[in-house]
Amino acid sequence: MKKIILPAIAACLLAVCSGCSGFLDEKLKSSLAPDNTYTSSYGFEVGVTGLYGWARSEFNTWGDATTTQGQACPYEAFQVATDIVYTGHKDGSLVPFENLSYTASTTFVTSYWNWAYGLIASANEILEYSEGNVNWDTSTDKAYYQAVARFFRAYAYRYLVYLYGDIPYVDKIEKNFRVDFTRTPKAEVLSKMIEDLQFAIDNLPVDPDKVKVGQLTKWAAQHLLSEVYLMSGEYAKAETAALTVINSGYFHLMTSRFGVDKDQEGDSFSDMFKEYNQNRTSGNMESIWVMQLEYNTTGGGGEYEDWTRRAWLPKYYNEDGFVLADSLGGRGLAQIVPFKWWIESADFFAKSDIRNSEYNIKRNWYYNNVNSNKYGKKAEFTDETWAKCTLFPAVTKFFYGKPDNLSYAGSNKDRMKFRLAETYLLLAEARLDQNNPQGAAEAINVVRRRAGAPEITANQATIDFLLDERIRELVGEELRRFTLVRTGKLVERTKKYNSYSSSMDEHNTLWPIPQTIIDSNTGADFPQNPGY
Repeated sequence: MKKIILPAIAACLLAVCSGCSGFLDEKLKSSLAPDNTYTSSYGFEVGVTGLYGWARSEFNTWGDATTTQGQACPYEAFQVATDIVYTGHKDGSLVPFENLSYTASTTFVTSYWNWAYGLIASANEILEYSEGNVNWDTSTDKAYYQAVARFFRAYAYRYLVYLYGDIPYVDKIEKNFRVDFTRTPKAEVLSKMIEDLQFAIDNLPVDPDKVKVGQLTKWAAQHLLSEVYLMSGEYAKAETAALTVINSGYFHLMTSRFGVDKDQEGDSFSDMFKEYNQNRTSGNMESIWVMQLEYNTTGGGGEYEDWTRRAWLPKYYNEDGFVLADSLGGRGLAQIVPFKWWIESADFFAKSDIRNSEYNIKRNWYYNNVNSNKYGKKAEFTDETWAKCTLFPAVTKFFYGKPDNLSYAGSNKDRMKFRLAETYLLLAEARLDQNNPQGAAEAINVVRRRAGAPEITANQATIDFLLDERIRELVGEELRRFTLVRTGKLVERTKKYNSYSSSMDEHNTLWPIPQTIIDSNTGADFPQNPGY
């Protein structure tokens, strides 16, 4: 897979924008070079497999040099400096994003630009070569592989417009070295993303039960289209896109126990986050698209692909009376710690809300070291345990442990990227944006009924209530920064709830353009984002 991706980058934007002319000088003699690979349906299947692999590495820490973000906390950079968490472990890669001292040269500021344009370059290569290929196994193969490529191109541009605003829109292989890129207005980029997703909807498979596990269907593109319409201010279209997924008949919220451990203690919400329960093959009819990361499996993720467990889990094993245990989620580092305003509030969750059950937020910790005189006793949270990041309420959806390797760094559960509960909340957002609080309440209440939470009225259906509901339902799954930027609430809610990032102002809604891009783009004006 990786050998297929590398040639895709050689002639494309990643090489150009990073100023690495050595890529352009490379002689692609390998039998896996694009001219030799993209000559059959099989070759394009290998190519789109590379797209899945590249996208899956969106939070890669120290792994493969092509796709890695290069430091320990890329995922967490989208959670801090919002309203939900602060840095606990004080990792050096993360602190600048919390205290807002990141610059145009900060690692993630550059790595996400390169990651996104690398994915775009590979997608553009597939699209261009598919136009010249005549050797297809079936008459629909060309449109199908183009649909996958266009989905991933839109997915990559989603990161870019959220993070940087106006950015160069590139939809072809750049065969010649260029230093004259200009910034395309965000609205124009969003329009191109919509075109890509509409093509994907028309040409991706319809029936999610007739595709390989993890394979894209039209419903993944339809869900993402709803979000992109929200980004572009086309709220009626966002509502229609969300309803199309909801009414497709293929998905429903999970209200009954299923999958592994269904006969053990738990509930229908916690079941979705148990290892092996993310895909439809487990009985999970809520997942719309699932990235495949399964542990120790050919084609699965590596140790560095996903460290969300390390992010959310306390360092309980540093407390006297505890030892590492897979039943306690494995080895966490508390790189991010939930704010007490929501996770400890007496009224943030209704008493009946299963999302606040012990199965979903672990509040009761018991000493597990059989050699300790504390064994079996309850460990209490204190200001000291919060400060040391050793004990605090933990979101269990990120628990992950392997009894044969308790110090394993990765979290190789398959990752639910899109699930139906979020589609309902996108629908609610679209209706609020159209001044339809009654319709928004109806959409929110579908999610709340599954959770056992009381229904709300139209008067309660505000954007702030919706953002709170997204915490209850989607905390850690969504990239909170993206949600708050899209809804125009990043600055307000961060300043309200987050004293660590209280100096935030409007310029922080975007990251700076990487300095390497500005320095290398000498043939045209390439202005920096305001405030940097």
